[in-house]
Amino acid sequence: MAAPETENKYAIHEAARDGRTQVVESLLNANPKLDKVVDQDERLAIHWACAFNHLDIVKLLASTRSFDPDVQDGSGWTPLMIASSLKENSGEVVVELLLSKEADPKIVTNTGATALHFAVSKGNLEICKILLEHGASARTKDKRGQLPIHRAAAVGSVPILKLLVENKSPVNATDMDGMTPLHHAISEGHAHVAVELLKAGAEIDKKDRDGRLAIECAPDNKVRSYIVKAAEREGIELD
Repeated sequence: MAAPETENKYAIHEAARDGRTQVVESLLNANPKLDKVVDQDERLAIHWACAFNHLDIVKLLASTRSFDPDVQDGSGWTPLMIASSLKENSGEVVVELLLSKEADPKIVTNTGATALHFAVSKGNLEICKILLEHGASARTKDKRGQLPIHRAAAVGSVPILKLLVENKSPVNATDMDGMTPLHHAISEGHAHVAVELLKAGAEIDKKDRDGRLAIECAPDNKVRSYIVKAAEREGIELD
């Protein structure tokens, strides 16, 4: 006895999530339009395949005639964004595949974030490089006014910070809280990142919305002392 239609409605999404390639293929052969079915999370099967890093299923879905590499879910996430946000650069191959299908790295979510914002947040240096090579911008602000470099400073990644600076990211841009990347780096205790920002031209006299200088955001004297001493060695005055 066949299961009710409601139980089978999202079968392709479940198969894509679970990595069952043959099931996805069989479902598509039976009904090619299933790749356009939106589930309760407003996602297509391709979104779930990317979220769980099932490369074979991504390849299968990306080879359909009607494949749209820039399709967005209910939050505005594209498959590229999802793959870019997987931990430890694990989505790199999927990212490259989607870009080969002309996925657009400049698209933004409902919160204004790009694939680059997400890759930076997860510390995915290699994916950041790939996205920038394919036209991603280091100068796009999300709706909180944050550039990818704000996120690099907050997560404490010097390599990504340097990469973004090389790609013309503003160093002294402020977000909606008036915080510069330097404010974020120091607030999170990333003294080494703060020093790199100072070397890149970060301004020390900018105040956030609460009137605080970046150095005043240091969580403890150890972080503050490290920054002050390192700045002195670089010939940068903080006073």
